[in-house]
Amino acid sequence: MTHRPLDGTVRPVRPHPETHWNRPPEPGTVDPAVLAALLRRHGWQRRGGATGRYGRWTPPGPAATGTSLLVPESRAFPDSDDLLGEALQALARSAAPSAREVLVGLAVPSDEIRWWRDVPDGPAGTAPWTADEQLRTAARQMLLAGALATRARAGYHGARHRRAATALLGHVLVGPATDGRALTAFVPADPGRALAVRLHQALHAVREAIDYQRATGRTDAFDGAVAAGASRELTEALVALVRGTEGARIAVAWAPAAGVPADCAANAGPLEFSPGDLTALREAGARYLRAEPSVPVRITGAVVRLRRTGPRGEGSVRLRVLTGADIPYVRVALAEDDYRIAGQAHLVGLPVTVRGRLESRGGFRRLGEAGEVTPVQVDEAERDRLMKSLQETAEITAFFEETCGGDDRPD
Repeated sequence: MTHRPLDGTVRPVRPHPETHWNRPPEPGTVDPAVLAALLRRHGWQRRGGATGRYGRWTPPGPAATGTSLLVPESRAFPDSDDLLGEALQALARSAAPSAREVLVGLAVPSDEIRWWRDVPDGPAGTAPWTADEQLRTAARQMLLAGALATRARAGYHGARHRRAATALLGHVLVGPATDGRALTAFVPADPGRALAVRLHQALHAVREAIDYQRATGRTDAFDGAVAAGASRELTEALVALVRGTEGARIAVAWAPAAGVPADCAANAGPLEFSPGDLTALREAGARYLRAEPSVPVRITGAVVRLRRTGPRGEGSVRLRVLTGADIPYVRVALAEDDYRIAGQAHLVGLPVTVRGRLESRGGFRRLGEAGEVTPVQVDEAERDRLMKSLQETAEITAFFEETCGGDDRPD
């Protein structure tokens, strides 16, 4: 479990690189070898050029007519920067969709994750309105599963680590979807390389586990896949990607500027998943949910809500977690004495510590077998900060409504 300090100190967030899309990168910041690798990745063809000096590149598809770039092979010649500048300007003016992707890869060195869905065609090659939304939703679920796996290896994450994983997704850039059939995410190598590596490895592990189940009828290979980053969250993302299609593919291409990570293939090719894999994926997700154990924890949190059915007896509280578990909130059922202590601590603006087991059922949002509730002494400044924070939430409003009504009055 990760811990956050009670003093409220927050680690500075890395800002997004300042990228000006109205003009190409400066030639002096571009490595010719990286530009050539990106052009090749995005389907551009080298069609001659002076050997050892520069290459002539043309875009894929109809845009190739009348368009070409002269890209130096190195900076060994005096006109290299001029050629790079002209090539970058031509990319910025190009109508080829791949030109923008090349510019993104240059501006923010990124690992590229691509998804393709084989969606049945509608009239005249159209696609359902919802296809684009389904693709983006599935892709986001998959990126989140990869980000969660960078925090911990678990068959089921639930509410754990969501805050840090979601923050990591804030660095990811996304390209336009193509009729709900194709989408590319650009994951900056700094700080997102770990996400791309973990997702790459987890997808391969899931693909191998499905093949093993089909060959042997056994599902135990999914247990070993957890070590590679597989989880219920990932299998659900794959189900969302494949459902309603004739098949789907996923590929990861590494940022040329950052090189190929250790233990990863340079050109592994896309992984394919079909509707025939859905049963195995759903069974694996259910297996992960059943197998993930509850976790013993000692949580420190601020009481934001109290509830019980009468003036006496046991009750439940909701804590905003400060330390002890990487979740934002947790619900706790307490005996009468512990409930009274929690209510008094809330009224005087003190957090409490409580022992229990964070239950996997319900997504690790509930603490079972809870007890040993103890107020935590903090200085006046910290107490004022906690009280102000509580007063700014909707939970405190609900608390006062309940207490004034007499149903949930703490002793």
